[in-house]
Amino acid sequence: MNTQGRLIARFTENLPAGTLEWIGLRPARKEPVQTVDQVMALEGLGLEGDRRCQGTPGSGRQVTLICQEHLPVIARFLGRSEVPVELLRRNLLVSGINLYALRHQPFRIGEAEFITTAHCHPCSRMETALGEGAVAAMLGYGGFCARITKSGLIRVGDKIEKL
Repeated sequence: MNTQGRLIARFTENLPAGTLEWIGLRPARKEPVQTVDQVMALEGLGLEGDRRCQGTPGSGRQVTLICQEHLPVIARFLGRSEVPVELLRRNLLVSGINLYALRHQPFRIGEAEFITTAHCHPCSRMETALGEGAVAAMLGYGGFCARITKSGLIRVGDKIEKL
C-alpha cells in the first residue's frame, strides 16, 4: 500500500457503517437493469446474473457502487426533480457511508467482501438515459468500481462496513 493508501486507512479506521439500499443487475449490454432484493457475489467474477460476471475473471470492474446521497446532486445539476437509480446502470446503491473513504480499502456487505478499485466514470450512454449534460452532471458522482475478494450473499438492508 502506498503512502496515500496508508493515510486513508488510518483516517478511516472508525468509519461508520452504511446500508445497501438497492441492487441492480445488467443481464446484457443496453438491456434494462433488473432490480433484485438479493444476489450472490462471486469472488473474482461479479454478481450472479450480471453481464460483468461473464467477463474477464479478476477484472477490477466486477461491481459498481454509487452513493444514494449523490442522486439529488446529479438530479439538481440536470434540472430534474430526481434521477432513478436504475438509469445510472450501477449495481449497488449505498447510503450512510462515504465511498471515497473506502477507495482501495477492503469492505464487507452481507457475507461478501470487496475492495474498491477505481472511480466509475460516467459513459456517453448517460446522455441518452438522462439527457444532455448528464456526463458533466455525474463527474465526481459516478461512484466506484470494486472487485469481489470473498463470495457471499448480499441483500438489500445489509450493512456496508470497512474491514
